[in-house]
Amino acid sequence: MPKNTKKKSKHQDAGKHIYTGKLEITRGGMGFVIVQGLETDIMIDRNSMDTALNGDEVRVEVRGHVDPNKRLKGSITEVVRRKQSEFSGRVEVHPHFAFLIPESDKMPVDIFIPLHLLNGARDGDHAMGRIVEWSGKTKNPVGEIVSLLTHESLNEIAMQGMLVENGFPLTFPDDVLEDAARYPDFIDPAEVKKRKDMRNVLTVTIDPADAKDFDDAISFKELKGGWYEVGVHIADVSHYIAPDSALDKEAYRRATSVYLPDRVSPMLPERLSNELCSLRPKEDKYTFSAIFQINKQGKVKEHWIGKTIIHSDRRYAYEDVQEIIEGAKGDNEKELHTLNHIAQNLRSERFKKGAINFSSQEVRFKLDDTGKPIGIVIKESKEAHQLIEEFMLLANRTVAEYVGAVRFKGEVVPFPYRVHDVPDEDKLKIFTLFAGRFGVRFDLSSPATISRSFNQMLETVRGNPEQHVLEQLGIRTMSKAVYTTENIGHYGLGFEHYCHFTSPIRRYPDVLVHRILQQCLEGNIHPIKNLEALCRHCSDQERRAMETERGANKYKQVEFMQDYVGEDFDAIISGVATFGFWAETVAHKCEGMVGIQDLSEYDDFEFKEGEYALVGRSMGLRFAMGDKVKVRVVSANLVKRQIDYAILELPPNAARKGRGGSDGYGRVLTPTESFRQGRKEGKDKKNNNRKKK
Repeated sequence: MPKNTKKKSKHQDAGKHIYTGKLEITRGGMGFVIVQGLETDIMIDRNSMDTALNGDEVRVEVRGHVDPNKRLKGSITEVVRRKQSEFSGRVEVHPHFAFLIPESDKMPVDIFIPLHLLNGARDGDHAMGRIVEWSGKTKNPVGEIVSLLTHESLNEIAMQGMLVENGFPLTFPDDVLEDAARYPDFIDPAEVKKRKDMRNVLTVTIDPADAKDFDDAISFKELKGGWYEVGVHIADVSHYIAPDSALDKEAYRRATSVYLPDRVSPMLPERLSNELCSLRPKEDKYTFSAIFQINKQGKVKEHWIGKTIIHSDRRYAYEDVQEIIEGAKGDNEKELHTLNHIAQNLRSERFKKGAINFSSQEVRFKLDDTGKPIGIVIKESKEAHQLIEEFMLLANRTVAEYVGAVRFKGEVVPFPYRVHDVPDEDKLKIFTLFAGRFGVRFDLSSPATISRSFNQMLETVRGNPEQHVLEQLGIRTMSKAVYTTENIGHYGLGFEHYCHFTSPIRRYPDVLVHRILQQCLEGNIHPIKNLEALCRHCSDQERRAMETERGANKYKQVEFMQDYVGEDFDAIISGVATFGFWAETVAHKCEGMVGIQDLSEYDDFEFKEGEYALVGRSMGLRFAMGDKVKVRVVSANLVKRQIDYAILELPPNAARKGRGGSDGYGRVLTPTESFRQGRKEGKDKKNNNRKKK
């Protein structure tokens, strides 16, 4: 029994147990409360949820004897902390009251708005509302309008709505902006004396072409004997953010920046993220650095960690560096080639030691002035990206190893590690059977052999249409990387120690790492209170940011495909469910649904979960993940954020399982025609048998 159930209050009877946990609500409406330390989740039916919403932290009451081997059932008695209290919607004003009609199905009821809390909103306006009171005695929460969505475009309403619905505010509070504004622009000579001065060493930044917040830079200096000094310099955000200040509390609340197709919702105000902390070229900046003596083979002889001041000589976009790597002439080409050589050797060594080589593929939208997508670009990770990635990984690992070796009162220092557990055993077994269709055999005897098998699979399918599907499905078998004080290592990277040190402008855990690292360097350690709870919050916010980004990308996919309704595309089946399958277009990576009802003309299908397939009951036709299909765009619904496809051709393997044959005139039937003919003949045979009877 978990610790929090051992101590009963004077109001508890012997048959009542109170737990605190996180509520997750399924599509069907059932709820489950996940309690740390409890082996089974607590099931909550629809009538026992009180006012709780999906993701809320709640208290739940379980009556009777608690058997850890059986499913627990309970009822929610209190909402401890809401995951989301702000919602976007349409304002509906009546003579004596008003409502906000939420656009999201995450809020199942309308929000009652007293007239004096409309704050200027009028009937029909799109607005953001905040819940201010909601007891279990009332069906509708009481709320207030906090902002109007003054922009008329559907895109603006959708993007702002997704941010707010996932708990990311659209603006910064006044006290936070005032906190950020009080820092001076100039570099303090007294502060410079406390730091290693790196301003005379060649230093560059390499980022996306449209980046504004540059939180990392690389310095390079050639040493004697085939050695080089490579510095990884990170914006010293912790210099500006005082613990427990308004700025710090807001940064923790957000915990991460959110990157949507047409905007960034920053963790820090622009005064810091784009100005004071950003490592802009030709400006002196405070940094926290890891500096390595390293040779071309990637062997590190020694390293130094500490506070520095740098001066970036040049800002590069990834495309600029990639051109130089591929042979173009340009500034610092010798240094960039050497850095790339070192990075590729570091990368090769990582994979030899067990890192998994999932490729990085990014879908980027070309937008017009109104935010409408007019094109889609698929960006692959190239050597310029890998150059930065490998040196950031080296710095993150080195910092985690350093702090991991420090002791405080005989114990390891509490620290926010970035960890990644071994793959889920059950998911892995199902996946390996599926991967066998592509000639891949997995050795599941140890974590090391599993990672090698993954890399062999990825090499086998690289460049093929099914590569993306197999990679995505392989990633789903993996555990989620999280922040925690319990260091179990990072399986996917093959590191025993790992943390996030290199992006403090956009990730709060990196700020915590900087603070603890400085304490260790100074030998003045004051463990951060409730660090594990801070880690859980940052992990939760990271997941919510990813949900927001996925939702925004889906919205843009739907908006893009509205111009292609009625057109045909080659696609790959990217997911399968009881109600149909998803297909992703090869050209644009736009995913849509082919509903089970649209497949009924071919067969009656059942979902085979272990095979990632829909299988016909009478004729054995299969639609499985990775299959190539031809689809037509039937609809692109922005309200539902859904693309619907119709199947035009069956997968090529249908010819082996179908009837085959010809049409009687010598023309060989296609798989689609073959199955239709077989289906018709089967029905005709059944009808004839009934007539004979």
